[in-house]
Amino acid sequence: MKRTELARLLNAEHPLVKLAQTIDWQSFDEHFGVSYSSETGRPGISTRLMVALHYLKYTHDLSDEAVLRGWVENPYWQYLSGMRFFEHEMPIDPSSMSRWRRRIGEAGAEELLRETIQAGLRLQIIKPSQLKRVNVDTTVQEKHIRFPTDARLYDRMRQRLVKAARQEGVALRQSYVRVGKRLLTQQSRYAGARQFRRARRCTRKLHTILGRVIRDIERKCAHPSIETEELLTLAERLYLQKRHDKGKLYSVHAPEVECISKGKAHKRYEFGCKVSLGVTSRGGWIVAAQAREGNPYDGHTLQSTMDQMLSMSGKEPEHVYADMNYRGHDYQGESQVHVDSRRRGSIAGSVWRWMKRRAAIEPSIGHLKEERRMERNRLKGTEGDRLNAVLSAAGMNFAKLLAALGALWSVLPVRVVALFASRPPGRALAAPAG
Repeated sequence: MKRTELARLLNAEHPLVKLAQTIDWQSFDEHFGVSYSSETGRPGISTRLMVALHYLKYTHDLSDEAVLRGWVENPYWQYLSGMRFFEHEMPIDPSSMSRWRRRIGEAGAEELLRETIQAGLRLQIIKPSQLKRVNVDTTVQEKHIRFPTDARLYDRMRQRLVKAARQEGVALRQSYVRVGKRLLTQQSRYAGARQFRRARRCTRKLHTILGRVIRDIERKCAHPSIETEELLTLAERLYLQKRHDKGKLYSVHAPEVECISKGKAHKRYEFGCKVSLGVTSRGGWIVAAQAREGNPYDGHTLQSTMDQMLSMSGKEPEHVYADMNYRGHDYQGESQVHVDSRRRGSIAGSVWRWMKRRAAIEPSIGHLKEERRMERNRLKGTEGDRLNAVLSAAGMNFAKLLAALGALWSVLPVRVVALFASRPPGRALAAPAG
C-alpha cells in the first residue's frame, strides 16, 4: 500500500515544521556518536528522535510515557523527530529515554540547550545584542519527595532494611511491620489533634525500633552486599542525627536532598538543590543553568555560570547584573559584574536602568518551575538534578522559539514564508531585500 509522506500532509508554515528545518540535527549525531559502538550490540536509537522527544517532554511538561503517547497522536511531533511517514505505534519503550539521559550526561544535555540558542540566532529571533547583558540568580530545584518528618523517615528506613534483609536471606528477630504501621498512624493523628507529647512518644518508639533492626542485621549479616551496606550506612546516619545537625538525611530514596532556606514568607524551607541561572536582560533567553551540590554561597557560583555562558553562546556577556547575594563573587574575567546595593545613589544612572531589569529573571524562574518540570525534579540522584536543570532550560528556550515562530509566520507575507521554506536545513537565511 502506497503511503503519503508527512511533508505532503503538514502545514509548511507550522512552527514545528520550520524549527525542524532549522535545528542542526547533524551536530547531535557527531556529538553523541562517541557514546555508541558500531561493532557490538544492537543498532542504536535515532539520535534525532531522542533529542526531539526530550525537547517536547520539557516544553509541554510531560513524563516519558505521556510524551510518547502524544507522539503517536501528533504528526507534527513525528515530523520533528525525523519520521518520513506517520507511525501508529510507539517508536521506543519509555525506559529508553531514561537510559539515554544517563548515557549523554550533563554535557549532552548542554548540547540541547546550546542548539536552542544557536537556532534562535540563525532564525534571527535572538539578536546578538541580547547576549551582551545577562541577569544571574539562584533558585531551588525541589526534589520529588514528601515533607520530611522524623516518624515517617524512621518507619520508611525500617521498611527498606527489612526488605534488604530478606533479599540477603537474613531471618530477623522481628520485622515490626504491624507495629510500625500502627505507631506511624498514631503519631500522625496525635500531631493533628495537637497532642504533641503523645506524638513525640510514638516518634521515640519508632526511633527505638529502627535501632533494633539495624543492630539485628549487623549481628546476623557479617558480609552484606554493597547495596545493603550503603543502606545500613544511611540508616545509622539517620538514627544518630539530631535536630540541629548539619548534613541531615531528609529522604531515604534521595539522600542527596538538602534543606535550603531562601527567606520566602510562604515557604520557609525547600528540599532539593540550588540551581544557578543566567538569563538575558532582553528577551529572557536562558544561557546558563547549573545544579549545585552542597548549597554553596551564591557569589561562589558565578565563575562556573560564566564559563557555561561562554560555552553556550561562544562569548561572554559584556555586563552581568546580580543581586546582593553575589557580593564577594569569585568571577575573574573581562565581563563587568554589577551587584545591587541598598544605596541607590551609589549606582550610576545608566547602570541603574539596566539593574532595574534584573528582576526580570524572576518570571523566568517561575515559568521554569511551573511549566518546565523544575518544581518537582523526578530524576534520580545528583546526576538527575544536573540533567533536569539543563533540560528544563532547553525546554524553556524551545517553547520561546515556537512562540516566536508562531507570531512570525502569522504576520509575514507569503513571499517571505516561501523563501524560508526553500532554505536548506541547518543554514542561516538572510532577510530578503525590500
